Amino acid sequence: MQIIRETGPESGDILIHHEQTVQMLREVATGKREATLRMYQPNPTVAFGRRDELNPGFAEASAACAEHGFEVLVRKVGGHAAAYHQGCLVVDHFQPASDARSGNTLRYELFGSMYAQALREVGVDARMGEIPGEYCPGEYSVHAQLPASAGGGRIKLVGTAQRVVTGGWWFSTGIVVSDSAPLRAVTADVYRALGMDLDPTTVGAAQDANPALLMEDLEDAIVEVYAQNGFH
Repeated sequence: MQIIRETGPESGDILIHHEQTVQMLREVATGKREATLRMYQPNPTVAFGRRDELNPGFAEASAACAEHGFEVLVRKVGGHAAAYHQGCLVVDHFQPASDARSGNTLRYELFGSMYAQALREVGVDARMGEIPGEYCPGEYSVHAQLPASAGGGRIKLVGTAQRVVTGGWWFSTGIVVSDSAPLRAVTADVYRALGMDLDPTTVGAAQDANPALLMEDLEDAIVEVYAQNGFH
């Protein structure tokens, strides 16, 4: 498996990455590229689902993004709005598969479990499962239990999405690592504009649970967990 850790001025442009994704997926699916793991820290962006774009409040939500300094992206996969910035880690996994269209649910469960494991390896009490009031809710979200010293409660840390084509699949994971306050603020305004339920206290970052956590330590833990689960 090829591992790409992107850095540099353009490495955070999630819009560019979004455009590159289809090309990379096709290359992997047709054998022109080996299985690939791409990691990068995105610029401030709110990724909306297609249903959000059809929501009567979408224009107001987009305006709220601009006010907070976040770009708007409408992704082709499902789900609802999720905010990212440089304190987050996006991991895109491109994998060849002869029967890519089966196993969607199994992939959500497998990778949710793997990312929870990686977070536990770096000192975050992470578990898989939806928590009440979370943004972009899903049963395979990964959340953390905050220590009493940090106010207790549970915060969402990881959201996932996927897309399949003949011969391969793409699985994308967004992990909030640090600086949760701006994400909480923009997410609250976006969900208010869309008329969707949100408990702002569920918007958090892994460093809220473990202040000593470093981004590079989490990246290393993810690579190790991938190897342990047979992805080389």
